[in-house]
Amino acid sequence: MTELVTKNISGQESARARYRRLVFLTWFLTLDLIMFGAFVRLTDSGLGCPDWPGCYGSVTPIGALDSIREAAKAMPDGPVTLPKAWIEMIHRYVGALLGFLIILIVALGWRHRTVLGYSPKLAIATLIAVCIQGAFGAWTVTHQLMPAVVTAHLFGGMTLLGMITWLAARERGYVSPALVTLKGRSWAIVGLLLLAVQIVLGGWVSTNYAALACMDFPTCHGSWLPEMDMRNGFSVVRGLGEMPSGEMISQTALTAIHWVHRNFAFLVFAVLGTLAWRLLADPATRGPARLVLVLLGAQLFTGLTTIFFQWPLLIAVLHNGGAAGLVLATVTIVYRLSVRSGLGQPVQSR
Repeated sequence: MTELVTKNISGQESARARYRRLVFLTWFLTLDLIMFGAFVRLTDSGLGCPDWPGCYGSVTPIGALDSIREAAKAMPDGPVTLPKAWIEMIHRYVGALLGFLIILIVALGWRHRTVLGYSPKLAIATLIAVCIQGAFGAWTVTHQLMPAVVTAHLFGGMTLLGMITWLAARERGYVSPALVTLKGRSWAIVGLLLLAVQIVLGGWVSTNYAALACMDFPTCHGSWLPEMDMRNGFSVVRGLGEMPSGEMISQTALTAIHWVHRNFAFLVFAVLGTLAWRLLADPATRGPARLVLVLLGAQLFTGLTTIFFQWPLLIAVLHNGGAAGLVLATVTIVYRLSVRSGLGQPVQSR
């Protein structure tokens, strides 16, 4: 009887360990995919294979060499080249792998829900989210990099990262004595919502190629309030590089996009910076709070470097990665304060 109980406990621990490793692997891959997605966008590789899900109907660019060469010959400076095709297809391959891993998380979460001690509802929601993300990935290509679709695809990736971060934080099971009230959790949620808005604004800057619309700082074109075309700048339904009328997008519209993103950042810095500073006193939130403060400083550095050095690729990718880091750190803070306040799903410390 004792041997049977021991085997049962051992089996439960093994199932939980497998699930935990799978969640953390998926979390790591999601973060990598977001970084690589920024690389795809910033190298103009989004249309490296102008169909979906294959590349000119082939599984890899190798089978599409003739079509790629013809497209590159017809438009030497166009979006289709062999390197860009590989960059785009690698992004799709990793995205497919991510979807497969999330299916495994759902399957294991459902099978071992009693052992894990919580419902697989979040895992199922994550699977739905990755399917929607895949659809936006396809629409990004079929809608010819339409800014609204590309921005939604970027935000979907960040949302997916937040959901998987919550799964990972739940597996970490970190609980400590209560030092922060429910009010702290409310402010953390406000900070996360403001961060979400800033990520959308940053995506809008990137997808409209407005990063260099203002080349000075802290002013823009030598003015605190430069001439801006907000209506056309933030018109959602339009093609890449165009205004709703079909004309080429104006400099004043690009200035509006850049200026709003830049100045909204001050609000995000103030709220998240203050929140993180206050949470340093709490052992449960000290780690992610420190990460928030470090990443805020890094975002300021990479943002200014992007302007003054005219958008170097590495710095631009790191800026996108910093936003992803802020998402995972802030979500971790919200989770830990939610468990603290009894609104999350408590997990025993391990």
